[in-house]
This record gives sequence, structure tokens and C-alpha cells, in this order.
Amino acid sequence: MLAGIEGTLSRGVRCFDLRRRRYLGLIKAYLQHVLIAAAMNLVRVAHWLAAEPLAQARPSAFARLHQAAAA
Repeated sequence: MLAGIEGTLSRGVRCFDLRRRRYLGLIKAYLQHVLIAAAMNLVRVAHWLAAEPLAQARPSAFARLHQAAAA
């Protein structure tokens, strides 16, 4: 999973169809987004309770250069 808000939004779009609004009207759309956010939090808690390891991010080009210089 990506770090920060980018990873959260990416997961919302990929897993929970966050970009699609199913209802007309601001109140219903707001309720849909709140329920999706709650569902995302429940999934995150379930993964945390199952002690699933987090995905490792790729090191940046600068970090690889720094590692090569240190070696």
C-alpha cells in the first residue's frame, strides 16, 4: 500500500468504487461517501487484527543512489 493519503484514495477507487456516485443529491452522496469511509476503516481494522504485513514500497531513485554510494 502506498504511504499517506495517496494510498487511501487509491484503495478507495480500486476496491470501493469511490469515483462513482450512485445517488442524486448532496445529502445522499455525502452519506454514500461516509459509508464507504467507514467500510474502508473496517477493512483496515480487519487486516490489522489478522496481522497481515504491509506491502513494501519501492525505494526512490535518490534512495537507491544513496545506498549505492554507501556500499
